[in-house]
Amino acid sequence: MTKTGSNGAASNGAGKDGGTEGIRRRDFIHIAPVAFAGTGAAVAVWPLIDSMNPSADVVAQATIEVDLQPIEPGQRITVSWREQPVFIVRRTAEEIARAKADDASSGLIDPETDAARVQRPEWLVVVGVCTHLGCIPLGQGVGENRGRYGGWFCPCHGSIYDNSGRVRKGPAPKNLVVPQYVISDDLKLSIG
Repeated sequence: MTKTGSNGAASNGAGKDGGTEGIRRRDFIHIAPVAFAGTGAAVAVWPLIDSMNPSADVVAQATIEVDLQPIEPGQRITVSWREQPVFIVRRTAEEIARAKADDASSGLIDPETDAARVQRPEWLVVVGVCTHLGCIPLGQGVGENRGRYGGWFCPCHGSIYDNSGRVRKGPAPKNLVVPQYVISDDLKLSIG
């Protein structure tokens, strides 16, 4: 119902007693609980979001450093990085020559040159996990079967890798993975 004022004009009731101020109060009454609930939900969900960050021990394993100076030519060592074995090989001149000669071989299942797999010809760094089903190939220890190419042999299904970590025979579809690494001038290897 419309009221008429003393001058005869229609009025909608918006005056001192509750017109537009009443609407503003009602808006606040609806907005405040929603904002409070949104803030409460964010506070409640934060521990879940924060738990998705890597733990301190995982962050510590993200990068490792290895001193290469004590490793003799022809020697192979294994270190653990991200809970995976990493094979580090200090190759002899003969091993380097053989790896380079095999670059043009037609027997490479996953063709890749030796130069593309190493930063320095003397040092080969590969993740020691067979690319077929995730086994750990033999060949790091003295006297272990290294296959006919002088690299690694996976006894589970017969994959054979050469001394550059390239798959040469067997069901493995890819070469051994080369992790991201840097070798400094003082022969410190940083993986990760």
